[in-house]
Amino acid sequence: FSALQLVNLLGVTLPLVIGAEDTLIKFLHLGSLTLTSWATYAHLIVLSLVLFGGGVLTGLAIVVIIPRLLNLFITPDRIYPLYGVHYSLHRTITRITNTGFYLTLFGDSSYAVHYLQALGYDLSQVEQTGSNFGVVQQHETPYLSTIGTGTMVSDGLSMINANFSSSSFTVTRASVGPRSFLGNDIVYPSSSAMGDNCLYATKVMVPIGGNVREGVGLLGSPPFEIPRSVHRDHRFDHLRTGDEFRRRLAAKNKHNIATIGIFLLVQWCDLFLVTVLALLTAGLYQRIGAAAAATVEGIATAALSMGYFVFVERAVAVFRPLRPQFCSIYDPCYWWHERFWKLNTGMPRLFNGTPFKNVIWRLLGVRIGHRVFDDGATIVEKTLVTLGDDCTLGAGSAIQCHSLEDGTFKSDHITLGTDCTVGAHAFVHYGVTMGDGAILDTDSFLMKGTAVAPHAQWRGNPAHEIRSTRWLEETNAARRSPMAWVPPG
Repeated sequence: FSALQLVNLLGVTLPLVIGAEDTLIKFLHLGSLTLTSWATYAHLIVLSLVLFGGGVLTGLAIVVIIPRLLNLFITPDRIYPLYGVHYSLHRTITRITNTGFYLTLFGDSSYAVHYLQALGYDLSQVEQTGSNFGVVQQHETPYLSTIGTGTMVSDGLSMINANFSSSSFTVTRASVGPRSFLGNDIVYPSSSAMGDNCLYATKVMVPIGGNVREGVGLLGSPPFEIPRSVHRDHRFDHLRTGDEFRRRLAAKNKHNIATIGIFLLVQWCDLFLVTVLALLTAGLYQRIGAAAAATVEGIATAALSMGYFVFVERAVAVFRPLRPQFCSIYDPCYWWHERFWKLNTGMPRLFNGTPFKNVIWRLLGVRIGHRVFDDGATIVEKTLVTLGDDCTLGAGSAIQCHSLEDGTFKSDHITLGTDCTVGAHAFVHYGVTMGDGAILDTDSFLMKGTAVAPHAQWRGNPAHEIRSTRWLEETNAARRSPMAWVPPG
């Protein structure tokens, strides 16, 4: 199986990509075009429009149709061997249906439910809120994923509807109950013991045993019960019913349609710029060879696209910093924030662990100090974040300055002092302040509004203090003691 993957990459995928690009350049006569002619730009505009529009429509057809055909050969709850034909079919379904472009396109709008239904989700009887789903969601098979009526889902939901052993796998249905709300970064297993009308806090561990929970909130790992909602989150309930709701939902839909149009325009402009760059580098294919020219073009394309999307993200915010918010999802301020999310810069993994990522963060508006080591963090609202000198951000960590709970949107600043550490896959919520030298351990969840003392260490979900500044004082006092051990030399 591993050998076949390697043969596919080196013997099929790479030669096809390089050969297709070389053939396309020759077929379209890009080498004969010059950038000094207006006809050239008209030619490239038409070419990029055809490629982009055709690619979007063809890709959508592939995502909706091909996996459905492959799913005919997969029977739920039947055990299949690993690395066989059915395993390959299952992997193909997972990869194709988790294409991020289309959920980014339709997410945070009324059209996300239609896309997910076309993909194969069972959404029961849909109650449209205009924000039923965010822009980031994944699954192992959409055909065994059920989301109940009236449920809202934030970003980062993972539907786990496949079970694996060392020798076999099976797929089974995963169901989220109706009238629920799911926060960020939730892994939802098929064997969940959750019922209707539940609140799932960010990074909560969904229980798979015991009594079925209904009408409660869950927080933490291991999870414990909290109130299903708080009084402050009901402040905007009057906007979710009656004529006022219908009027605001219609206005939100119009705003979201405009946002989708802007998103497509931005993506097309990026393709057009890349096409112009391909024209500039077309001559290299004859001089240095297809493989070397494709490498040079790839590096130049990454740099061009990164600069372009940095400009777009700053432009959508009118080159001004964001401000903390507290409003309903039916407030125009929130609609603009949805547009900001959709046009957010996707940070390539290429820059993780390098000084270049700090440069990009600074260009995007993060107030960042010197010698920060970022091994793969995610920062959404960059202009609300301050990072001091010598900070360390672990791979997969998230610094998120907003929250969305039952239709109420909240955002605030996050400040990390000098020499702070955020462990791998740790999550820092809005309104947090970490003092100098503070440590948040791996996979921890630092809840909203938490103030971490300097040099303290926090751990867990939700995170709590496990080592205070007193530990540091005692350690320093021991080092100053005349009885302290001094290493030889």
